Amino acid sequence: MKVLLPTSTAGSLPKPSWLAQPEKLWSPWKLQDEELIEGKQDALRLCLEDQHQAGIDIVSDGEQTRQHFVTTFIEHLDGVDFEKREIVKIRNRYDASVPTVVGAVTRQKPVFVEDAKFLRQQTKQPIKWALPGPMTMIDTLYDSHYKSREKLAWEFAKILNEEARELEAAGVDIIQFDEPAFNVFFDEVNDWGIAALERAIEGLKCETAVHICYGYGIKANTDWKKTLGSEWRQYEEIFPKLQKSNLDIISLECHNSRVPMDLMELIRGKKVMVGAIDVATNTIETPEEVADTLRKALQFVDADKLYPSTNCGMAPLSRRVARGKLNALSAGAEIVRRELSAK
Repeated sequence: MKVLLPTSTAGSLPKPSWLAQPEKLWSPWKLQDEELIEGKQDALRLCLEDQHQAGIDIVSDGEQTRQHFVTTFIEHLDGVDFEKREIVKIRNRYDASVPTVVGAVTRQKPVFVEDAKFLRQQTKQPIKWALPGPMTMIDTLYDSHYKSREKLAWEFAKILNEEARELEAAGVDIIQFDEPAFNVFFDEVNDWGIAALERAIEGLKCETAVHICYGYGIKANTDWKKTLGSEWRQYEEIFPKLQKSNLDIISLECHNSRVPMDLMELIRGKKVMVGAIDVATNTIETPEEVADTLRKALQFVDADKLYPSTNCGMAPLSRRVARGKLNALSAGAEIVRRELSAK
């Protein structure tokens, strides 16, 4: 990116009400067959236009073509039975009915590549594509085949690498891996989680990012946050090893969180996507509030490595609120750009 403080979203944006029920995760599609394919593409165009109008620098598909950031990818793989379901605790936080791994997991064909090609055709701006990370994938399943979280993670890492290489060939500039599980399973992250993620990015020439947040603004996550005390220091457990990793960008949650800003010193040298928009509230930030978060981050991140972003995805929000937040992000970044250029 040649733009100073290039803005982007961390993940999802709200879907139009004619495509899926708004303000809801895992909302079923309202269209079918050919109409659904066209509807997804129309939604992607609208989502892209919202980003263009707001002045977002690194644009994405807003996850318009998928129901969920993890399961939609898994649905396209062999070895997972979506009819055979078990109750598991997701990220040690809440119970969910999940599909079962019943055999070797494999990818017979690309999952998101056609969607990425479509996005690439719609814009000349840099595009970012999000994939679920290996550890977050295994945390969203019941495994009756490998019977080892680590073994399954390495299998997913190989599959993700296949997908990522094809996304890069389709013109994607940044491939982001979503790993909220990194904020929970610290020993596993350091023992094999980061290594598995590096396997997923093996051979890529485009930029790579890992997004580690405290989750969507849903009740299970907001309730969990209330138990974390006056300081959220989870990043401290994993940042030292991430700083030494081959990943280019670390994406994290900042605004309205209790994450101490100085933890970013632990990843000094990496590019950092700083979450300057709270996705757990309908209150739209002012540009000055965004700018204030970015100014604080600049104490620990060099200006040429700071990427203003959102804390997490905005799928559960209304489109009006999400648009307002995108505008605030862009305007706040512009305030700080002007301040930096005046120095």
